[in-house]
Amino acid sequence: MSKQKINLTRIVYNKDDYQKTIDTSFNEFTLPSPEIEDNSISIEQFFVYYNQLFFDIPKTGVESHNTLIQQSTEYVGDQQVNNEIEALIQEVNVLRAQLIESQTELTELQQNNAELALIVANNA
Repeated sequence: MSKQKINLTRIVYNKDDYQKTIDTSFNEFTLPSPEIEDNSISIEQFFVYYNQLFFDIPKTGVESHNTLIQQSTEYVGDQQVNNEIEALIQEVNVLRAQLIESQTELTELQQNNAELALIVANNA
């Protein structure tokens, strides 16, 4: 190994010269702002990704179809679902009323047939 001699020079300032030469005031004291990358995607691109990942997304869990449905329903509101349910309930009620009416008619016809059968049997 070769030894190399390096000469260092030191400048020494007295107090008055130091304050005149070196700026010791704070002009700015902020952290540098981080570079923000624009990683946003368009709505169109979102749905492209969603369709590509559709069958990979679990049905239940934190990151699942179920979570998407819950969040979307909370955002949009469930009025549309309630309207559909209300229409179905009304349809069921109409069908129940028709069924009761048909059962009543059937019972009346069966009673009439039984009475006719008795009358025919008595006249025979």
